[in-house]
Amino acid sequence: MSERFDAVVIGSGFGGAVTSCRLADAGLRVLVLERGRRWSPETFPRKPGDPWVWDQARPEKRNGWLDFRLQRGVSVAQGAGVGGGSLIYANVQVDAPPEVFSSDWPAAITYEALRPYYARVERMLRPQPVPEAQAPRTYQVLRQAAEALGHGARFRPMPLAVTFDDGWRADREAPFDAGHSRPWVNEHGRQQGTCVHCGDCYLGCRVGARNTLDLNYLARAENLGADVRPLHLARVVTPVGHHYRVDFDRIHDGRLHRGTVMADRVVLAAGSLGSTELLLRCRDQFRTLPQVSGALGTRWSGNGDFLTLSIQQAAVDPTQGPTITSGVDFLDRQVRGTRFLVQDGGFPDYFRTIMEARQPFAWKDLQFNAMVFGLAWVLRRQGELPMMMPWFGQCADAADGRLYLGRSLLAPWRRKLKLQWSCKASRQAIDAIFETHCEFARASQGRPLAPWLWSILRSLVTPHPLGGCRMADTPTTGVVDDRGEVFGHPRLFVADGAVVPVALGLNPSKTIAALSERIAERMLD
Repeated sequence: MSERFDAVVIGSGFGGAVTSCRLADAGLRVLVLERGRRWSPETFPRKPGDPWVWDQARPEKRNGWLDFRLQRGVSVAQGAGVGGGSLIYANVQVDAPPEVFSSDWPAAITYEALRPYYARVERMLRPQPVPEAQAPRTYQVLRQAAEALGHGARFRPMPLAVTFDDGWRADREAPFDAGHSRPWVNEHGRQQGTCVHCGDCYLGCRVGARNTLDLNYLARAENLGADVRPLHLARVVTPVGHHYRVDFDRIHDGRLHRGTVMADRVVLAAGSLGSTELLLRCRDQFRTLPQVSGALGTRWSGNGDFLTLSIQQAAVDPTQGPTITSGVDFLDRQVRGTRFLVQDGGFPDYFRTIMEARQPFAWKDLQFNAMVFGLAWVLRRQGELPMMMPWFGQCADAADGRLYLGRSLLAPWRRKLKLQWSCKASRQAIDAIFETHCEFARASQGRPLAPWLWSILRSLVTPHPLGGCRMADTPTTGVVDDRGEVFGHPRLFVADGAVVPVALGLNPSKTIAALSERIAERMLD
């Protein structure tokens, strides 16, 4: 017989962690199915040959840290593990401005309506800016460039879900050594530490300074009795009377083992790609959810994510400090007629060791290592890593992509998730952020490098996929209502970036978490 729960949550990122926590708060028996591992500072990948890659086609063989999906037009980087996207994001916690909600959202979703939920997220993740005395060189370069171009009033530190120590100083001996971190136990009983500016935010913080979801929302859920199961992949959701059956695969000893659970309600929180794919398969392949809207898969967005590199005349040291620390806000459309945000950026310290040719090439995970080592080889021909300034940012792209199930060329009997996206409608917005990056680089005595991926291939990479199960007032225009409930399927919800119907043009994690707080509250009405 299948186990029975009040709620099954599929995924443990900013949607799944929040909803599982709030449902457990309400006394429900909650199961969280997470496809990835439970990671810790002792198991984070750190060298070639470590488990870097999540392979969606063969997860039983390769279930590592990063799920990188090569797609036509926009490739997507996602975390795989307990904590979801919080494992690989740059810690930024920022509200979307009121203008973002002015159109294309359900009538009930406004900035004012989300304000109390943004506040709840803040109380859990405790964001704060990097202390001014600890601001890395990238922060200073961005501010100086903004001031030189007359945009100084638009500069602002980014709120980061990171715990800092006011006593940390870069001029001390071996400042980035983990021994300088002050250990502490958070309110959920989880061991953490203070930031030593080691630069490894994307790859897992070795001292626990990042307030990732496994240390707060999920920790609270587990303390209240929620069952979080890593290495469990949901495959099919099927209505059975007034309940749902969830079929899953459990990864164990290099094999997939089938299992099922029953639940009164199900929350899809597998991310923009994961939740959309699961609904597509349930509607079109397994035909267990036939009433899902025809809008499924549409209005997908890469959130206009864009990276430009420049070679500076003075050292920037982009592997030191939190990955993103500051931004210049152009979200009012007063510059170049579109909404965008320019931010500083950084590289993991792991990439520095590769750039300096201190890591041997590993044949394991050949595609991933070839990409990383190939990028390092290209960049070494441009200059030394300490002189490179990453200019990151997001813009309001057209949100006109489409996710669908298509045939694989190598295995045409299989259907895989594919993305149809064209840069045509988004080109003005993306060019605006690129041109601004170049202006900032030159204003800081830097030489911008041509991003051949965009300038030649018109292709992008995003860690912020949005849409696919868009939130709307009617099933003709969206997949879920303002409560996150799937039209036509009561007690089936989506709570993650898939419900966001527009490009936010800024880091989306706080908005996704706030929407999920609201969805969780309304599940209990």
